[in-house]
Amino acid sequence: MCATYGLGGGPHELGLTFDLPPMHEPESRELLAQWAREHRSKAAITGRHAKNLNPLIHEGYGKRTVELGWWWLHVGAEPAPFSAFNSRDDNLLAKWRDPLQRRAILPAHWYVEKGRTFAMPDDELFGIAAIVTPVAQADGQSLMTYSMVTRASLARAADVHPRMPLLLPREMHDTWLNPTQPGDAALVAEAVRASDDFAAEVVIISDPDSGATLV
Repeated sequence: MCATYGLGGGPHELGLTFDLPPMHEPESRELLAQWAREHRSKAAITGRHAKNLNPLIHEGYGKRTVELGWWWLHVGAEPAPFSAFNSRDDNLLAKWRDPLQRRAILPAHWYVEKGRTFAMPDDELFGIAAIVTPVAQADGQSLMTYSMVTRASLARAADVHPRMPLLLPREMHDTWLNPTQPGDAALVAEAVRASDDFAAEVVIISDPDSGATLV
């Protein structure tokens, strides 16, 4: 199951790109640049003590926003006591019906599965589907916690692991992020269908077995 992905950096030492709205806005660019410097462009599962947070895009406040979120969905005010960094598309309604009503996109250039780094052709910036739960903090602010949605693997990804992140083509972003769109079976099915051709395009850009970074 995917436990690492990145925005910029990676095997191809990419710079940041900002073409998923509202990443291009000045405050968002500054936030993302600071995150990339501090975390070397690598998103990792959030620890209880390190509390490393990662960029996500959501419309939970009525306006599309970039902010940093905790990668491990919370139940109540605490991290779930069971694995909650990934959530299967076929279990969303049974296990995560409430968080499915609040959705986000994780901007990424690459992700890692079993040591292999996957990316889109030409290192295109893409969005990964996520579900979110806001948690009230002591200072009165809300902290977004999230789980990455996964689907059955396709094409090259299927040779490495049976699951992969639910990569959403850009034409699906508005629907997925729309807070008035019910999180139901129809939405999940639409997202997976929209993902089919797009996710099948992923390529391996770094393979430890070959000892090479691939162009």
